Amino acid sequence: MKRFNYKHTTHLLLAGSLWLAAGCSDFLNEKDPSNIAPATFFTVPEHAQAAVDGTYENLRFHGDGAGIFSANFQMLDAFSGTAETETGQNSDLNNLYSFQHTGDNLHLSQWWRQLYEGIGNANLAIEKIPTIPAIKEADSKKWVGQAKFLRAFHYFWLVRLWGDVPLLTKPIYSYTAPEVTPGRATVAEVYALIEADLLDAENAGLPWTDLAGRASLSAVKSLLANVYLTEAGYPLSKGGEYYQKAAAKAKEVIDYSIANPGQVNLFGSYDDLHNNATENRIEHIFQIQYAAGIANSNYQSYFLPNNTNITASGEVGTTVPTASFLDSFEAGDKRVEEKQFFFSSYYAGGDGAVFPLNKPYIFKHFDVIANGSPGNSGTGNAGLNYPLIRFAEVLLTYAEAQNESGGPSVEAYAAVNRIRSRANLADLSGLSQSQFREAVWRERWHELCYEGITWFDMVRLRKIYKDDTSTFEDFVGGTLSTAVVLQQKHLLLPLPAGDFRNNPNLRPDNPGW
Repeated sequence: MKRFNYKHTTHLLLAGSLWLAAGCSDFLNEKDPSNIAPATFFTVPEHAQAAVDGTYENLRFHGDGAGIFSANFQMLDAFSGTAETETGQNSDLNNLYSFQHTGDNLHLSQWWRQLYEGIGNANLAIEKIPTIPAIKEADSKKWVGQAKFLRAFHYFWLVRLWGDVPLLTKPIYSYTAPEVTPGRATVAEVYALIEADLLDAENAGLPWTDLAGRASLSAVKSLLANVYLTEAGYPLSKGGEYYQKAAAKAKEVIDYSIANPGQVNLFGSYDDLHNNATENRIEHIFQIQYAAGIANSNYQSYFLPNNTNITASGEVGTTVPTASFLDSFEAGDKRVEEKQFFFSSYYAGGDGAVFPLNKPYIFKHFDVIANGSPGNSGTGNAGLNYPLIRFAEVLLTYAEAQNESGGPSVEAYAAVNRIRSRANLADLSGLSQSQFREAVWRERWHELCYEGITWFDMVRLRKIYKDDTSTFEDFVGGTLSTAVVLQQKHLLLPLPAGDFRNNPNLRPDNPGW
């Protein structure tokens, strides 16, 4: 792959170099790591695909290391109150679990840097693809639409983590350009760009599904529904109109699923959530792409018990479910049965005798091919994709938004009960609006756990889940099961210290930091 070479201390990107790749998923096959100047690169139609695939590649920063025994994605689960760690070697990760983080935290700086790297790649693709000689208009529109989807996704993470952030929409060609030290746009301005990008992507001629893992129409509409749902809540508090927009957009995906159940649907088995053969299919609307031996999914080991030698791919044990969260699932919930979302035993070495663990661990992301199974020792190379959008989330988004638009409807009950039915739980019925609201929230906490979603629900709702009582209380002043008492300042992250020190236009920092 060709990589952006960023040198300025603000870590905002120049367009003079680019992550590039090609293939099936074409962007998984690495090329020589040289820098390519945009002026000499965007010359043939094939370069459009390479440019956009480079932006998809950037999503893999989630699984990249953030110091010993830690990866970037763990920041979101650490904040959720549903996880803990079995190791003490990584002070940055431990500080996230205890909410003692500062702007010097490595996870924060890597999220910021990598999100802007992806935005820089997308900006370059959006500007240059339409100028490629001989490119067909429909192809140009499609690739630009995918780049806008990815730019929107990157900004959606940024604005929820930091609030007001620099809004860069053009490539930066000089280290002396004023855009290298930008000020911060408002949350409303960032969301306006996110909406505009997704609406453009929605009209870019994308297919409803894409088995190669690129953006599809179902992915665009699902993300847009999530954006509307978030805007309806805090901090923008747009309320009713945006709940209606969220419900309507999610329903478009649900209606497509009803008409095309073989393309978009819930999996019949939880096993398929981590089955290499079902990647980019059915329930998996959009994922981070990996391939064993080419682009390994290094996130795998962080979910596994620390240093037990039960698998072929290694174990670290730094995202572990808390006992109190596991106890909060309803009696009879299939998701907490052995080897569904969690597991408390495995086979020694991956394929030997049953090996009991000291407590349950996360099985939701377990790569059986890499880790081993009876009769198969395991390859040691994990290649399982990481989920970013599942159809289950779309159903729960619809149920919540529809309820907020006027109370629980027949359709809202049907959406949430599809999730509960798969978990072998009784259907919900006869609930008031407030009862239904909290019932859907509970399903979100349980169904979407350890997928980097729970923290963002906490922030947009300003609520935390009390797993000992299965109720909700206010975020500010609330106490997580990990004994952390949340403060107002915790709703946003501090700006990364290096960027904050080197760019005076970012000041002041977020409140409380």
